Amino acid sequence: MRAPIGDFDSAVPAPDRLDELTRPVAEAVRHWRGSVPAEQILYVDTEPEWADTAVFVEHYGRDILEQSANCVVVAGKRAGETTLAACVVLSHTRADVNGVVRRHLGARKVSFASMDTATGESGMEYGGITPVGLPGSWPVLVDAAVVDLPYVLVGSGRRRGKLLVPGKAFAELPGAVVLEGLGVA
Repeated sequence: MRAPIGDFDSAVPAPDRLDELTRPVAEAVRHWRGSVPAEQILYVDTEPEWADTAVFVEHYGRDILEQSANCVVVAGKRAGETTLAACVVLSHTRADVNGVVRRHLGARKVSFASMDTATGESGMEYGGITPVGLPGSWPVLVDAAVVDLPYVLVGSGRRRGKLLVPGKAFAELPGAVVLEGLGVA
């Protein structure tokens, strides 16, 4: 099957590639619920050394930058309590951590979670964290611009491989909250 975006050799329905995904991502795909059928979530094989955005677009097409999203894990702190959350923003933007995220979480301070925390708590590899399969207790803050795209490229839970997900599916993830202005230039 031809990928709907990017210059990939092929795209395969993610339910047919569960063995290529980390356990939490595979479980999320296996038990997928929502208006978008699981078969519309596609897996594309990619080289792990090309996982970082700038290198990735050099190999798989510059046009993909406008249709790619990053998922970053943040830690909000207030009164000695820490809340982990994910922010999903288009790759050419950054998450408004000190504004939109801090206000939404009701946190005094928000910072990016450490690599050990992000990978340990998500069960995913650094550089491949995806909103698909994150712990159900986490808020998943999604920029409205992500939801508006027909397909969005995100991590697969590993540095090797990516998922192509219909934008509207991000609004249906467990814990998802769609926020205007989450991604800023």
